[in-house]
Amino acid sequence: MPVSDLAVDVADLSRTFGDFVAVDRVSLQVKKGEIFGFLGPNGAGKSTTIRMLCGLLTPTGGRGTVGGYEIAAEAESIKKIIGYMSQRFSLYDDLTVEENIDFFGGVYRVLPEKKKARKDWVLEMAGIEEKRSVLTRSLATGFKQRLALGCAVLHEPSVLFLDEPTSGVDPLSRRNFWDLIREMAERGTTVFVTTHYMEEADYCDRLGLIYRGRIIAQGAPMELRQRYMKREILEIATDRTVEGLEVLLKNGIESAVFGSTLHATVDDAEGAAPNIRRVLEAQGVSVERMEKAAPTLEDVFVALIEAS
Repeated sequence: MPVSDLAVDVADLSRTFGDFVAVDRVSLQVKKGEIFGFLGPNGAGKSTTIRMLCGLLTPTGGRGTVGGYEIAAEAESIKKIIGYMSQRFSLYDDLTVEENIDFFGGVYRVLPEKKKARKDWVLEMAGIEEKRSVLTRSLATGFKQRLALGCAVLHEPSVLFLDEPTSGVDPLSRRNFWDLIREMAERGTTVFVTTHYMEEADYCDRLGLIYRGRIIAQGAPMELRQRYMKREILEIATDRTVEGLEVLLKNGIESAVFGSTLHATVDDAEGAAPNIRRVLEAQGVSVERMEKAAPTLEDVFVALIEAS
């Protein structure tokens, strides 16, 4: 891939804190205009990686560029071309909505002739035109989230970094937020987003799955399913999910909780179903429903961890 087509280009990026390796030789490339999802559990190294890419933390090894600028040597130049939104929304609760927008407009050095138009855009995008004089602390979480996104892109950055932006947000607000992200990507903004919500992965063009500081897989969502999920999934609804999980694991059946159901990973779903039903019901766990299911990215992630 030509370097000119890349918004982010990283090779063997590492970060240690004393003896602790937070990020272990991460390599990835993100194309311009792409939504790249960085998925992994809390503590996997997502936020540390994103802070290095934003020029907020110096790497202890490897190299990388963002927007053509070197991470280690040109951090200040990187800060001028990116937007950054953390999981805490980066807003000031004791300022009004309008004061927050004005503050970030100053931080990002939005040109005076553009300030009003950009402010009006943020208010409209966030759906808070009538709340410009309201203290930010009084906004519902979903509105705070959209305001924070608007403030992060006031200066129309070419690359947008979102670090766990939907953490603690209700499902409907999360879906609406992703609609906004997709609109920005369609206008040419590169979006690099970290999340531990596996169901959000399908909103991304490509993914990097990170575990214990290392990338264990990369690719488009469907590509990852096809490449790494060779076995089949049985979705099982029971009257006692936790007890059912314990029974299956004790009987050597690879299983995990998925929402209110269980996902059992088997070689042949149709052939395994009768035995799984017998095993559960023998221990007093009633099976309400059991059917073959398409593998989720959470299933893929669990399979990769089991294999690592």
